Amino acid sequence: MLERLNQAMEHIEEHLDGTVDAAELARVAATSEYHFRRMFSALAGMPLSEYVRRRRLTLAGAEVLAGERTLLEIAVRYGYGSGEAFARAFRAVHGVGPGEARRTGAALSSQPRMAFRLTIEGSSSMRYRVIDKPDFTVVGPRTRVPLIHSGPNQAIIDFVRGIGTETLRRLEELSDQEPHGIVAVCDGLDPSRAEGTELDYYHGVITAADPPEDTAALRVPAGTWAVFTTSGPAPEAIQTLWADVFTQWFPSTPYRGRPGPEILRTVLSDDGAHADAELWLPVEREPAR
Repeated sequence: MLERLNQAMEHIEEHLDGTVDAAELARVAATSEYHFRRMFSALAGMPLSEYVRRRRLTLAGAEVLAGERTLLEIAVRYGYGSGEAFARAFRAVHGVGPGEARRTGAALSSQPRMAFRLTIEGSSSMRYRVIDKPDFTVVGPRTRVPLIHSGPNQAIIDFVRGIGTETLRRLEELSDQEPHGIVAVCDGLDPSRAEGTELDYYHGVITAADPPEDTAALRVPAGTWAVFTTSGPAPEAIQTLWADVFTQWFPSTPYRGRPGPEILRTVLSDDGAHADAELWLPVEREPAR
């Protein structure tokens, strides 16, 4: 998988002055577009679209300083329909407009070219299982929140704080299958996975029962799930688990992600310092080649 991802990175470099198509990158990586986008954002720490934008503006910056093309020629070369649009994007990345950068020889920012490598620690094994699960329903309060790649998501924190204890008690009574208890469910993520795009967040339970009228319901079809468990300091143990799944597990197994909700069950110690967590991700086997 990592070799294929690096072939896709090479494809990006070859098409920065043209069209970088996510579907074509997924074909090069021999996986689905959904899985490629999810893998890329997890490994790179940014969405694919943001990486391509920064790489283009890095190359554009070098051409601006070189002075061999007009600013409009550079703008068009890297996919901007006008000098104004190019100037706005250029300033957002470099902190200075292209005209001023050329006149003053200003120092510019750079997005290095990425390559993926697998580091094998060998000090611990990842605890996981793969199960086929019948269809089920996520039941609970729902809200729309922005996607935050790092740090706490204040919108989720505020939403959960506003849910009454009686509501949570009634929900827990509906929990009748794994993962048991109250879970955090993210669904409907934007394919770009860009920072700030919105998703549906449910704070509820997994059940086969009919949902109460005062709750939202997400019906999930039958499918295969990879279930990962961890235990350790909160929130570091959970953050490490997410990283390990995408940097170690997916590249070394015959599975890829598929569209569907992402489910996290967390049990905290009384002082909130320790977490036992279970992460459920929808997966499917890579097609035989």
